[in-house]
Amino acid sequence: MDASIRPAESEDLVACAGVCYRAFRAIAEQHGFPPDFDSEESARLAMATFDSNPLTYGVVAERGGQIVGSTFIHDRRPVAGVGPVTVDPSAQDDGVGRRMMEDVLDWAWEREFPAIRLVQSAYHTRSLALYASLGFDVREPLSCFQGPPIGESIPGYAVRRATAEDQTACDDLCSVVHGFSRRFELARGIERGAAMVVEREGRITGYASELAFWGHGVAETDEDLKALIAAAPSFGGPGFLVPSRNAGLLRWCIARGLRIVQPMTLMTFGWYQEPTSAYFPSVGF
Repeated sequence: MDASIRPAESEDLVACAGVCYRAFRAIAEQHGFPPDFDSEESARLAMATFDSNPLTYGVVAERGGQIVGSTFIHDRRPVAGVGPVTVDPSAQDDGVGRRMMEDVLDWAWEREFPAIRLVQSAYHTRSLALYASLGFDVREPLSCFQGPPIGESIPGYAVRRATAEDQTACDDLCSVVHGFSRRFELARGIERGAAMVVEREGRITGYASELAFWGHGVAETDEDLKALIAAAPSFGGPGFLVPSRNAGLLRWCIARGLRIVQPMTLMTFGWYQEPTSAYFPSVGF
């Protein structure tokens, strides 16, 4: 029986969370990695933020009256970020994921987004092949780090909680590094008390919306980024993402007792500016 694709509704939340949890658990355990969600409840809490956000569009795949997949895309102009994309293990390898991706890509193209991005688990070769066949390019191999807080301070680098007054300076820094600001995510991090800034010589030289799976950060130098990581009270979710090509930062994290829990891949469709200095992406992009 072919699956039908339709827009996600609030009533689909519990079913989508169950599919999301089962899908991530199955592929992770198949390859010997921890799943991105440790329970259906954690998946439900993540998806509840999508349901309440008017800037997020989602679709579900339905077969025989049962939801067997869901995909979400988030308006972060000028970028549309895709994820999570999940298909129940019982319905995989049947074109369901492709059809959902085509739907959300159509949504983004109709709204003329210049850039669409996502992050996928590198061990999941089928999803890598799907996204590549849809036109996504591999931009950056990533390493997801997790472990105990480092609890260090770096002389000359002052880290503090970000405030609303820091937003413009942080936006300007992100625009230099990436070519656009990530105001929405930073504002959410500030509201939650999770965002941090690092100051050097009396000015902001880096920030993190959160040191977590859904957090991102940019900085003028690796040392600024190290100061933010070293001051983090914890690393939310599965961990935070470090560009694997940044060998110095990678080795620094390893030397401080953090472990790589999974490899991931940043992929983009459309416009992309190579980052001009130190950064770490979120699992969204």
